[in-house]
Amino acid sequence: MDARDVSPLYDSMRRYGLPGVLTPVDPQNRSGAWRVVDPVDQRDITDATLAAVAAADRHQPTRGFVIAR
Repeated sequence: MDARDVSPLYDSMRRYGLPGVLTPVDPQNRSGAWRVVDPVDQRDITDATLAAVAAADRHQPTRGFVIAR
């Protein structure tokens, strides 16, 4: 994941209530690769977070109202 993916991922993580902190792999190169780390133990959880966001984005509501105009 690179710097251009950070903002949309951050928005999705907040929308779906996913934990994690986005940090650059190399703090000196903020335009390079980024990762998601667990805020408690600093474990890399990038793959799990990306999978959770993808699954949540695919989820379609099963209930609701259809309003015809």
